[in-house]
Amino acid sequence: MGQYGDGPDAAHRRPAGVSDETVAALGKLSEALETAERARGHLYALHQLVGHADLLLDDAVRRFDDAGHPGIADRISQELLGRNVIAGRWTFQLVEEFDDGYHALFRELDRQARDELVGGRRHLYEAEMKERRRTRGRPGHEARPGDGA
Repeated sequence: MGQYGDGPDAAHRRPAGVSDETVAALGKLSEALETAERARGHLYALHQLVGHADLLLDDAVRRFDDAGHPGIADRISQELLGRNVIAGRWTFQLVEEFDDGYHALFRELDRQARDELVGGRRHLYEAEMKERRRTRGRPGHEARPGDGA
């Protein structure tokens, strides 16, 4: 069967002449991008949670007014409701700046490195790790979808 007889598909095979060090470096860049993607998800969660909290303030203000506490209601309404989360920015602006700047550059540099070094292939480090760690011939350890069917 050869080295890849039951191994990864062509899109996940190391091109000839690519060193272990290059695959490891691309793997670390991919891991870093995945971590930044997780951070992006948290940023979107922040965006949604802060937006929801701001909308909940409408009900809180009404309830303070109804309970006879107009001073507290006014202060929340005037000082907190609709307030920027950082100077001049709501969370949607944070998300947009992150996406258009840091995140876009991170994705572009990852893509360029993969294109230049391994013909655009993704997850080579993980594909090779899978080959090292799986038990050939065991159910649930197939190299590719449909290999065990």
